[in-house]
Amino acid sequence: MLPNFDPNNNESGLKLLEDLTTNAKQIQEQVIQKILIQNSNTEYLKSFLHNHHSHSLDLQTFKHSVPVVNYEDIKPYIERIANGEPSHIISSQPITELLTSSGTSGGQPKMMPSTAEDLDRKTFFYNLLVPVLNKYVDGLEEGKGMYLLFIKPEMSTPSGLMARPVLTSYYKSKNFRNRPFNKYNVYTSPDETILCSDSKQSMYCQLLCGLVQRDEVLRVGAVFASAFLRAIKFLEDYWKELSDNIRKGELSQWISDPNCRASVSSVLTKSNPVLADLIDGLCGEKSWEGIIKKLWPKTKYIEVIVTGSMAQYIPTLEFYSGGLPLISTMYASSECYFGINFNPLSKPSDVSYTLLPNMAFFEFLPVEKNDGELSHCNGTTNTSVQEEFKTVDLVDVKLGQYYELVVTTFTGLYRYRVGDILKVTGFHNKAPQFKFMHRRNVVLSIDTDKTNEDDLLNAITKAKLLVEPLGVLLTEYTSYADTESIPGHYVLFWEMKKRSGSNYENFEELVEVDLMEECCSSIEESLDSVYRRCRSKDKSIGPLEIRVVKQGAFDALMDFCVSQGSSVNQYKTPRCIKSEEAIKILDSRVVARYFSKKTPFWEPFRGQYSH
Repeated sequence: MLPNFDPNNNESGLKLLEDLTTNAKQIQEQVIQKILIQNSNTEYLKSFLHNHHSHSLDLQTFKHSVPVVNYEDIKPYIERIANGEPSHIISSQPITELLTSSGTSGGQPKMMPSTAEDLDRKTFFYNLLVPVLNKYVDGLEEGKGMYLLFIKPEMSTPSGLMARPVLTSYYKSKNFRNRPFNKYNVYTSPDETILCSDSKQSMYCQLLCGLVQRDEVLRVGAVFASAFLRAIKFLEDYWKELSDNIRKGELSQWISDPNCRASVSSVLTKSNPVLADLIDGLCGEKSWEGIIKKLWPKTKYIEVIVTGSMAQYIPTLEFYSGGLPLISTMYASSECYFGINFNPLSKPSDVSYTLLPNMAFFEFLPVEKNDGELSHCNGTTNTSVQEEFKTVDLVDVKLGQYYELVVTTFTGLYRYRVGDILKVTGFHNKAPQFKFMHRRNVVLSIDTDKTNEDDLLNAITKAKLLVEPLGVLLTEYTSYADTESIPGHYVLFWEMKKRSGSNYENFEELVEVDLMEECCSSIEESLDSVYRRCRSKDKSIGPLEIRVVKQGAFDALMDFCVSQGSSVNQYKTPRCIKSEEAIKILDSRVVARYFSKKTPFWEPFRGQYSH
C-alpha cells in the first residue's frame, strides 16, 4: 500500500499523487480488503463478523456488521493492551506504542494504537509534502528550514508500551533520527535540540541555531500556529542573551543538556559581533511588526497549521510575518494521517485538504447544517449528526456538504468517529477535498487543549459553590479563547446577583479578591489533563480569567444575537463566543477581573489503566 518513490524526485512524487487521487475508489477498496484480511481474526472484529471468512468479506458486510464507534466504545480494548494483554485483541500486527490524543476521556488523554508499519506510513506521507511545496515555491533546495519542533512528556504503561503524543513518537523514531538526506528538507535545528526534554533549553538552542544560520533560512515554522507564536514571545524575552551568545561565540551556561551543548557547538563555531549588532538593532526597535522577515530576510513562507482552532492566531502571525504567506501543508491526528493541501499558497481561510486514499479507509457521516440562533452570534455553526449512522464512502461525498470523518486504520481502529466536522470544497481527480470546520463539541482551545461544553459546565458548577455561601449566585456565563496575549488564555464572563435580588454596586466589596481567584483556580483544576499539562508543563496557556459583568449584560448579548437574526423564542446563551462584537458588548460591562494565581496540578495520566 506504500509505493516507493524518491522524495528528491519531484516529478515522481507529483505523478504518484496523481495516481492515488485518480484511482481513489479502487485504492479504498484495496485498503479495506487488506485491513480485513489482516485483522478479521482479532477479538474485536470476530465479535461482530462471527463466521464470515476474511476473503469472502465485502464492504457491505463490514458496514452492516461492524458498528460506528466513539472512543468510549473501544477504550476497554485499549486499556487491556496497556495493561499487558496481547495486541491481537484489535490488531494482527504488534502494537508498538500508544499515541496520546489531545482529546480526552474521563479527563485523561485518549490513546490510539500504533505499529512499526504505521511509522513507515507517516514517513511516506511527510515525503509527499515535499514535491507539492516545490511545485509552488522555487529554490527550497538552496537553503534550510527553521522548524521549531519539540517533544512532549511520555510514560510507560504497565505493559511496557510507551504512551506519548504522535509527534513525540515520530521525532524519537528511527524513521526521523536516521532519515536519509533530502536536499529539500534540511533543518537549522540539530536533532539533539529537537529531542531535548527540557522545552526551555530546546527552544533556546533551536532559536540560537536559527539566528546563526539566518542567511540560509528559506522557510520558518512550527507544527501549530500557537507554538510558533510562543517562539516569538520567547525571542522577545531572550534576544539580548541570544545576541550575547552570538557575539561571544559561547553558549549560555544554564544550557545543561550535554547533547544540546555538543550539537549547538557545531553551529555556533565562532564569535560574530556583526550578526549580534544586527540582531540588537532589529529586536531593539519599538515595534516588532514584520520581525520574521527582518531577522530571516530570505524566508519565503511560514509553515504552521492555521486551520480549525488555530485560525484565531492568523492576525497575530500576519503582524509578525512581514507579509509572508502562511502555509498549512497537512491534515493529521493521533488516529491517522489524512490529507495534504495541494494548493499550499492558498489563503488560510481557503485551505482544503485532499485525503490520500491509501492512508486508511475513510467513511463520512452526513451532518445537517442548522443555521440556528447562535451561528451569527458566536461565529460557529450548530451541527448535528443524523441519528442513523449511514455513512458515505470517500468518492461518494457531495460538494458543499458537511460530514463527520470516520476511519478504519491499519493499526486497530474500526469505523472510529474522529470527531472532525469537514466540508467538501472540491475534488482533485476522484479524491475529494475538505475544509476543516471544527471539532465536534469543542468550545475552547488555545493550544492542543480541547475543552467541550460539558467539561466547562462541570468545572464552573464546582467553582461557583465557593461564592454561594456569601449569598451570591451565578446567573449566566459564557467564554472565549483570548489570543491577544502570548500565551493565550481562557476568559469566562460571569453575571452574578445577590440572593436578595438587589444589584451589586461594587462587586469587589461583595466578594473578596482571594475568593474569586480561588474560583479561577478551581475551574483550572477541574479541567482535563491536556489543559493542565499545557498550563503547568508546556506553559502554552496562560492563567484562566473571570470577568464579572454587571447585571443586564447578558440581556444586551441576547439583544445583539436577535438583531443578527436569532429567534427570541429559541435563543440560548452561547457558552462560547467568537464574534468580536459580542465580546465587546460583554467587555464594555465588566466590573471586575480576576486571574488564577495557582498553576493547576498535573502529572502524566496516572490511574489511566485501572479497571
